[in-house]
Amino acid sequence: MLNIKRYSTSQADFEKQLETLLAFEGAQDDNIDTVVAGILRDVKHRGDAAVLEYTKRFDQLDAASSAELELPPARLQAALDNLPADQKTALQLAADRVRMYHEKQLMQSWNYTEADGTLLGQQVTALDRVGLYVPGGKAAYPSSVLMNAIPAKVAGVKELIMVVPTPGGVVNELVLAAAAVCGVDRVFTIGGAQAVGALAYGTETVPQVDKIVGPGNAYVAAAKRRVFGVVGIDMVAGPSEILVICDGQTNPDWIAMDLFSQAEHDELAQSILLAPGKEFIDAVQASIEKLLPTMPRQDIIRAALEGRGALIEVKDLDEAARICNYISPEHLELSIADPTAMLPKIKHAGAIFMGRMTCESLGDYCAGPNHVLPTSRTARFSSPLGVYDFQKRSSLIFVSEAGAKTLGAAATVLAYGEGLQAHAQSAEYRMKGQ
Repeated sequence: MLNIKRYSTSQADFEKQLETLLAFEGAQDDNIDTVVAGILRDVKHRGDAAVLEYTKRFDQLDAASSAELELPPARLQAALDNLPADQKTALQLAADRVRMYHEKQLMQSWNYTEADGTLLGQQVTALDRVGLYVPGGKAAYPSSVLMNAIPAKVAGVKELIMVVPTPGGVVNELVLAAAAVCGVDRVFTIGGAQAVGALAYGTETVPQVDKIVGPGNAYVAAAKRRVFGVVGIDMVAGPSEILVICDGQTNPDWIAMDLFSQAEHDELAQSILLAPGKEFIDAVQASIEKLLPTMPRQDIIRAALEGRGALIEVKDLDEAARICNYISPEHLELSIADPTAMLPKIKHAGAIFMGRMTCESLGDYCAGPNHVLPTSRTARFSSPLGVYDFQKRSSLIFVSEAGAKTLGAAATVLAYGEGLQAHAQSAEYRMKGQ
């Protein structure tokens, strides 16, 4: 019998129960942080030599030089060429859809000229070089390559450096094929905090990047936190989440499997159902009990559902929307008759999957939108990864002679008011034309 939590919004202490359910201690382990700090310091000062030592220690991969850890472009192309036909077709379809979607996000430079001839605007430029971290070993996800690399390439990033650990020298061919499809420029078979350090500080072989993106384990997350400021990072993601809002008319087996789809990621993943009607929630729980034994990752799913999962009975869909906005989920499924009508009521969610036929897993692979999403309630103020994360904006100010007088007058008053005489006199020089 699965011991998943069941709540009702009619319970007097429901809000407190929900707060407890959502609580997640995202701070990294102090021991991990200490280890990571030492690795990063070592890589910063010793470069390639440190990377080689840590790669040998953690991945049992012995190389005489970092150059040996770089895969030539031909190796990536060979991985793509040798894929089974169905995998190659699926990978290319997913890549095409992800690229098409992200091309819509591309920002353009703009400007306008005021009556006195002053020009104001914004210049949009791409980052020069980006590092992409891709998990290796058992946790190898070619879909992560697509979701991180394609937006960078669409943005116009000049060089994309991928790092991927290959424990014991084991390489995931689908990951390399995805790198070929995306046009990744260089690939190094290194991982862990040492790879993050190499990308952040640069070594004799691995070039320094401007931003590091991509998922990783606790050591990678801790390393990304520490190098932020030296380079940009995408986000430090927490466990995966799904919130399903259902009107009680969807096949309960479908809902159960949708809850499983995130629970199978790891034991800390969170799967929550909001639905009106005890009978439907009973039916979903019965489906969970029936289907769980058929899952290869049933132990992980069970741990996730019992630890952080919940089936919640709500009064109606309006109440479900209000609760959703508090939860601010990474993935939100609106498994209801008219999701479009409900959409304006949803303020906070990483990705919104609309309608009974739209399962979250399509978004993970090939729908088109990015699957790198804000977790742990950060959808209140964060957005999915996109092209805009690989572009930056510079303000343009080209002041005319007339503008120097009118703007200078206001700037002078404000500068003197702040006690900044040099600011004021700098503007006054232009006003006087001296």
